[in-house]
Amino acid sequence: MDGAVHPTLLESISAWVLVVSFTLSLLYELWRATAKAGVSSYDSMRAFVQGLWLYALAAIVIGLLFAGVPFAAWIGLVFSALVILVSIFFYNPKMMPARKPGLFDWFEDLVYTGLAFVTVALLTLEVSGFALT
Repeated sequence: MDGAVHPTLLESISAWVLVVSFTLSLLYELWRATAKAGVSSYDSMRAFVQGLWLYALAAIVIGLLFAGVPFAAWIGLVFSALVILVSIFFYNPKMMPARKPGLFDWFEDLVYTGLAFVTVALLTLEVSGFALT
């Protein structure tokens, strides 16, 4: 044993799911800030820049999961659960109607939230002591 901390398979998969989810979200928000600027108060470069803290936080969580830091699975689980709650109770009832969503908007919303559910499921298995073999 080399003494280094290594992520479990479930932590690594969860980190990759979050990478895909937040990359999609970041590109979507950039598209809304440029191509759909002015449609709603959420669709501007100013709103995009103000929302970058979420992606910085996601990058930290992803980094912790990839590094296999103790309690990273719990941190990722809580973070992903909060993302789901924000999506359900703020994003969908407040932001989506204001944005006058089209097919692409709904696709991004469902994929982003769905991937958060996948992460919660994987990390729930991890903190419960299950392992993929």
